[in-house]
Amino acid sequence: MLEIRSARKIFYRGQPDEKVALDGLDLSLATGEFGVVIGSNGAGKSSMLNAISGALPLDSGKILINGDDVTNVPVYKRAARLARVFQDPMRGTAASMTVAENMLLADLRASKRKLRKGLTAARLSAYKERLSVLGLGLENRLDTRVDLLSGGQRQSLSLIMAVGGSPELLLLDEHTAALDPRTADVVMQATVRAVEALKLTTLMVTHNMQHAVDFGSRIFMLSAGRVRLDISGEEKASITVPDLIEHFSVKTDRMLLAS
Repeated sequence: MLEIRSARKIFYRGQPDEKVALDGLDLSLATGEFGVVIGSNGAGKSSMLNAISGALPLDSGKILINGDDVTNVPVYKRAARLARVFQDPMRGTAASMTVAENMLLADLRASKRKLRKGLTAARLSAYKERLSVLGLGLENRLDTRVDLLSGGQRQSLSLIMAVGGSPELLLLDEHTAALDPRTADVVMQATVRAVEALKLTTLMVTHNMQHAVDFGSRIFMLSAGRVRLDISGEEKASITVPDLIEHFSVKTDRMLLAS
């Protein structure tokens, strides 16, 4: 479903503060896989997601979604194929609009045909059903302005909006990092339910090592713009947080020695 081939991106090329963000990055996800990406600050995680979404043009390399080369396809044309939930709960929703209006916007974005009717009774009923799985009571607050919701409620709404159109690819950009532990757990459980129910191909970036161990089918470790480790299968099923930290330390030390 997703292929990144030799992706390269350099910021401030030729200047004293030149930064290699992606250094021949290769990564692939099969249909239905849930990949979790970890790495230190500056490893290239955000640059990778921005490149996949079209927000960051590559200097070289290719990005394919379901076999289609989308390397030079603009953001708005990729929007019908992929969805992204950001770290900041404020980015995924329109603050001055109601919960129901935000969900309608998401439907309009995902639809390939023009929707002539707005918030019909049938649509409102469907929104209630979709929101009820969160267990946050949002199904009873369809008329509430989004800026009156808590950060966790708003992020949960962003998730439901993102998966509503059954995207080919779901990108999760540290989407629980700004939440308290209890709310982060609620959002992660809702994420897993949505991913499993819709069989979504998912790529999640996180700094939370426990989440990397507990969720997903593969772990990718990024460092200096490349995938340094790809853990799957039985190794992924049995790995622990200390194991992951040890892997990370060994890979980092090897890179320092080689530099």
